[in-house]
Amino acid sequence: MARRHGGRQGRAEAGPPPAKDYSRLRHPFAPQRIFSDDEVTAIHQAALEVLQELGLKVLLPEARQILADAGARVSDEMVYFGRDMVEEALRTAPRSWRVNARNPDHSHVYEPGALFFSGSGGCPNASDAVRGRRPGDLESYTDALKLQQHFSVIHKFSPSAEPQDVPVPLRHYAMIRAQMATGDKALFGYARGRAQIEDTFEMVRLGMGLSDEEFLNNSWCSTVINTNSPRMIDAPMAQGIVDFARAGQMLIITPFCLAGAMAPITVAGALTLQHAESLGAITLAQMARPGAPVSYGGFGSNVDMKSGSPAFGTPEHVKMQLGSGQLARHIGLPWRSAAGSASNVADAQGATENMMGLWGGMMSGATLIVHSGGWLEGGLTFGYEKMITDLEGVQMIADLCAPTSGAEAEIGMDALRDVEPGGHFFATQHTMERYDQAFYSPLVADLSNFGSWEEAGAEDAATRATRVWQGILAEYTPPPGCDEAVARIEQFIADRSAAGGAPPME
Repeated sequence: MARRHGGRQGRAEAGPPPAKDYSRLRHPFAPQRIFSDDEVTAIHQAALEVLQELGLKVLLPEARQILADAGARVSDEMVYFGRDMVEEALRTAPRSWRVNARNPDHSHVYEPGALFFSGSGGCPNASDAVRGRRPGDLESYTDALKLQQHFSVIHKFSPSAEPQDVPVPLRHYAMIRAQMATGDKALFGYARGRAQIEDTFEMVRLGMGLSDEEFLNNSWCSTVINTNSPRMIDAPMAQGIVDFARAGQMLIITPFCLAGAMAPITVAGALTLQHAESLGAITLAQMARPGAPVSYGGFGSNVDMKSGSPAFGTPEHVKMQLGSGQLARHIGLPWRSAAGSASNVADAQGATENMMGLWGGMMSGATLIVHSGGWLEGGLTFGYEKMITDLEGVQMIADLCAPTSGAEAEIGMDALRDVEPGGHFFATQHTMERYDQAFYSPLVADLSNFGSWEEAGAEDAATRATRVWQGILAEYTPPPGCDEAVARIEQFIADRSAAGGAPPME
C-alpha cells in the first residue's frame, strides 16, 4: 500500500511500520525574525497607546466593572487601559502551566519552546468523498474526534465539525460527552455564556473524577476567545474570559485580524491591532483572577482584495506569524498560531496553503498551531480527506523535531567504506539499523513508475486518503476509561436536558 521515502526494499511486503509517537514535541530551530528589536518595541508601545487612548469596546457590564475596579477608565461601553494595568497583567500571567488530560500520557506543559498541534475548529459543515458536503452533525463531529485521537501528532481535541443536528441549548452536553466517549486527550469547551460554561466545567469535573479544588487549581479544558476586530470584545467572549479565568482553565486569546478588512492592510499595522486586543483580553483575565493560564494568540492573515474573502497560507499570513512570535517573546508568554486553507477541496492549493501555515508556525516558535488538519473554505468546512493529507505534512514537521546527530556513528564511515563507487546503501548494516527511523507515508504510492501505478488503479492522494480515514474509523476502539467517564456524567446530562438545557448568551 505504501512505502517509505528513500527505498522500498524489505518493507513493502510486510506492510507499514508501527506508527511513530509524536506526543512530545519541542521546537528544533531558533525562531525566525521579521522585525528588528526596535521595531518590535515600537509595535508594543503603539498597542499600549491604542489601549490607553482609543480603548476597546467591551459589551459585558461585569467585565467593564472588573476593569474599572482595577483602574481602567470606562465611558459607556468603551474601556481605556492604563499601561500600569497591562504591565501588572503581564507580571501575573504565568509563563508555563500544565494542560491536563484524563490520560496523563496526553497531559502537556504549555510553555515557550513546546510544540503542540490541534485539528481544524469551528467548521459548520463537513465534507468527504463518500457523502459529499453537508451541514455538520454529531456523527461527523465524533468522526473528527476519532481521527484526532488516532494521530499522536494531534495533542488536544478541537471542534472540527459543529454538530448542528443537536439543539443549541443541549449541544454542549453532546460535545463534551463525545469527547469523553471517544478519547482521552485534553478537552475543549465553547464560551457561549455562563450557564453553558458552568455546565461544561461540571461535566469535566465529574467525568474526570475531580474534587472542586483539583479542578480549580489545574487546567483541565481550554477555550478559544476571539475578539471582534477591530477593538471589540463581545458579551459571550468577555464572559468566557471572566469565567474560565476564575475557574483556572486555559484561555487561548485569538484576535482574528485580516489585513485590509478588520485590520490595517500593512503587516505592522495589523499586528499592532492584534497585539492591543490580545493585551486587553489578557488584562481582563488577570484582573478576574491573577495567575490564570492565558495564552497569547494571533490568527492574522490578509483578504483577497478583489473579493474580500479571507486568504490563508499567503506571504502576509507567514509574516504575521513571524511578527506574532516576536511580540509573544517580547512579553514572555507562550502563544497560539494557526495554519488553514481557503481551498474548497483537498487539492494542491489546499495542501500548499496549509503547509505554508505550518511552516510559519514552526519558524515563528508557536506553542500551539491550530487548524493543522482538515480546514477547507476558510473554516466553513471540515474535510475528511483534507484532514488525512494535511496530517501528512504535520507529521513531516514533527519528524523535524527529532534530534539530528553528527556523531561518529551517524557519519557512517564503515558504510562509506563498504559501498563501491556506483553501488547503493540499501543493505548496509548502517542503513538496516536505522531503517525504522525513516519517515513513513501512508499516501505515497508504492509503485515507482507511471505504468505500474496506472495498471494498479491510478489512485491519487485524495482517493488514498479516503481509504485511510475509512480504515481508521472502521477499526476505531476508544481507549480505556471512556465508558467510565461517560457514566459519571450521564445523570447530570439527563437532568439538565430534562430542564431544558442552557441557552447560549446572545
